[in-house]
Amino acid sequence: MAPDNKWTDRTNMTMLTDFYELTMSRGYFDNGMENTYAYFDLYFRSVPQGGGFAIMAGVEQMVDYLQSLHFTEDDLSFLAGTGQFDEAFLDYLRHFRFACDVWAIPEGTPIFPGEPIVKVRGPIIQAQMIETMLLVTINHQSLIATKSARIVRAAKGRAVLEFGARRAQGYDAAVLGARAAYIAGVNGTSCTISGQQFGIPLSGTMAHSWVQIFDSEYDAFKAYALAYPDTTVLLVDTYNVLKSGVPNAIRVAKDVLEPMGKKLRGIRIDSGDLTYLSQKAREMLDAAGLAYVRITASNALDEIIIRDLIQQGAAIDSFGVGERLITSRAEPVFGGVYKLSAIERDGEVLPRMKLSENEGKITNPCDKEVWRFYDRETGKALADVITVVGEHIDETQPYEIFDPLHTWKRKTLENFVVRQMLQPVFQAGVCVYHHQPVTAVRTYCEEQLSSLWESIKRFENPQVYYVDLSQQLWDIRDRLMRENQDRL
Repeated sequence: MAPDNKWTDRTNMTMLTDFYELTMSRGYFDNGMENTYAYFDLYFRSVPQGGGFAIMAGVEQMVDYLQSLHFTEDDLSFLAGTGQFDEAFLDYLRHFRFACDVWAIPEGTPIFPGEPIVKVRGPIIQAQMIETMLLVTINHQSLIATKSARIVRAAKGRAVLEFGARRAQGYDAAVLGARAAYIAGVNGTSCTISGQQFGIPLSGTMAHSWVQIFDSEYDAFKAYALAYPDTTVLLVDTYNVLKSGVPNAIRVAKDVLEPMGKKLRGIRIDSGDLTYLSQKAREMLDAAGLAYVRITASNALDEIIIRDLIQQGAAIDSFGVGERLITSRAEPVFGGVYKLSAIERDGEVLPRMKLSENEGKITNPCDKEVWRFYDRETGKALADVITVVGEHIDETQPYEIFDPLHTWKRKTLENFVVRQMLQPVFQAGVCVYHHQPVTAVRTYCEEQLSSLWESIKRFENPQVYYVDLSQQLWDIRDRLMRENQDRL
């Protein structure tokens, strides 16, 4: 059966919202504001682990959620029981129909702090109510995709397998984390339902319990090889990797598989000094004429450990990465926020802006567009510029960018092509999103990552990618700040 890619269809997620979204909505309703149109931006403030970029993920599940929005009678009964909502507002929810416009940067795209990655325009109650679910969806998958991209990069072309389901923070995190990891370049997953739902390649061999339940390690290996002669990978660290595990794997390869015309696919080492053990295991396998046998390593790996193993000369062909990938253990929060940027009144779009003594929490006003500049000759991304909707960027003319905070830092871009990043997903509540198989999203992600300079991909002290404001947007922002100086 083909993957249906509808994980969120298993239940109605409308009530997955912070309670204040509903209490504010009732307030809007009581004040006759339910038809006031508002604009919201979803963006993030910093890349996890001080990285140079993040990876957009979760759009597919965001679409599923928005298509399924409705309040059931059970939902309304529960809300009535809280004592916070009168019958008029509950009847409004009873006839709720999603009617917003939504734009999003496509899944698999490198994204950067401060720029809108999702934009919503619609009736204030609707646009407000979806905040929580949009954030949890985009935040989680973008976090795991970003972490996975780091791990894949560290592996330098060696296969990376996602092994983290049992350590994930809930079953949604396991299933959708595997999806996000695959988008970012991981080769497969051990999570069976993710393979079923999304068509992700599955990988898995045996646990230590398999080896322990037999009278001997050799018997366990032999039984497995007879059951799976075309895909035999043996876990060699249950007892002693070099004295027992590898010698028994060699015996099975020679005594069981080769007489069948088959070959041992690989061994896996899950503990100990992975550099030393892999090097010695490689020597033993090669001496036995088994140079084709691949070595997989697992055991609490991440991008830093993988990088170090490769630098130390570990003879490892692929990596199984679990808890530190699926939880993004080094920094398990993506930090996306959802902020009002404008409202409509009498046909006019009026900018709105949040001010703060904390510079990082000051928002950018207006209905906005995000543009990415690419060098025409190299295809490399040069900068992103956030503009007011309606601004035009002429590819035939030089374009000056400047740092929004340190405005004397300026640069003129020439010989570029430009791309609008936010793509329509819903128009007046009607879905216009075109589903892409996760394999296609993965390919697109690989292509987009190749457009980044290597200096932006460094783990430590990456080059800062430019995300600038157009002069028009900067002027509006500056004016609003000056008009509201007394509020700072």
